[in-house]
Amino acid sequence: MPRSRSILPPTRRKKTIASKKSSKTTARSKTSAARKSSRTPGASRARKPTGRATLRASGSAKSTTNHDEIRDWVESHGGHPATVKRTTKSGQAAGILRIDFPGFSGAETLKPVSWDEWFAVFDQRKLAFLYQDAKGKQSRFNKLVSRQSSKSSARR
Repeated sequence: MPRSRSILPPTRRKKTIASKKSSKTTARSKTSAARKSSRTPGASRARKPTGRATLRASGSAKSTTNHDEIRDWVESHGGHPATVKRTTKSGQAAGILRIDFPGFSGAETLKPVSWDEWFAVFDQRKLAFLYQDAKGKQSRFNKLVSRQSSKSSARR
């Protein structure tokens, strides 16, 4: 079967094809711009659940304010109390509280403190210690949270 030929001269055909491509590109960019502008500020697309959500849902994280329980868990995992060096303000006992595990990245940024000093700040700031006791493997997961958020997540 013979091919149909365009009536337009060859130079005119190329320009027509090129203009169709550019109009498609322009239409696409307009729709993505419209899509972006229709979002409200601060809104984001749906995200996959993270490990944090799984952790809360599974109930494997425990929360405590008991000093002996915290000290036992930290020492059994090879850690010790510390504060972040550059966060101490004048008149404060300590800056941001942390648990330091030797061999990790905190050697240059953390300052070791006594348990008494650490717990004084812990109680003053009304914190709770969130930690994970993973069966079968040793987990160093821990986090300092406000006691109020600790209570509300326990009710879920």
